Amino acid sequence: MIQRIRHVIFDNDGLLLDTEPFYTRAHGAVAARFGKVFDWTVKSRMMGLRAEDSARVVIEGLGLPLSVPEYLEARQAMLDELFPQTDPMPGAVRLSRHLHRHGIPMAVATSSDRRHFELKITRHREWFRIFSSVVTGDDPAVGRGKPAPDIFLLAARTLAAEPQHCLVFEDSPAGVAAALAAGMYVVAVPDPHMDEAAYGGAHQVLRSLEGVDLPAWGLPPFPEEKE
Repeated sequence: MIQRIRHVIFDNDGLLLDTEPFYTRAHGAVAARFGKVFDWTVKSRMMGLRAEDSARVVIEGLGLPLSVPEYLEARQAMLDELFPQTDPMPGAVRLSRHLHRHGIPMAVATSSDRRHFELKITRHREWFRIFSSVVTGDDPAVGRGKPAPDIFLLAARTLAAEPQHCLVFEDSPAGVAAALAAGMYVVAVPDPHMDEAAYGGAHQVLRSLEGVDLPAWGLPPFPEEKE
């Protein structure tokens, strides 16, 4: 039986904010310089990873003649231009604001570095103030990136939360694995391009955050829902 959830932790990219198309454009542009094609065969293996780790996946997967720092530098200008245009994912604002109104402490745990995170929330700072904490992948206290549990365990500590009372929302297989390794419950919201078989360990798989059943997790229902 699922224990009552007392805290909620959200991934950001592809879960709260629709940044994945921007990453795809930037990675595709770098790959094209070397006559390579960046596709979902590669992208599916890098989602949820920290920048350095995802760069290694692309470099090795496509055989690019670049070092990790060179690759990150090559995509930098495009991402800096695109990130401030980011829109919310369907259901993200409604869900998080609803939980906030009911006093559910929430954190964001993103593999993104702090500078990129700040660019992504350029138009959404008021919304993101409802989160009690934001842990980014370059935080010195995060030893290992997803799929290791470090970032979620740190996020739980910022909420003074026990892992078994935390519910994580994630869109990547690496993030789901990290949440499970942290001893938390996890709801997966995969990109439509992803194979749902990659999320087999998740406690629930949804098409979008609009479909979450809050009472099933012991959380307050949306106004139109019934207990």
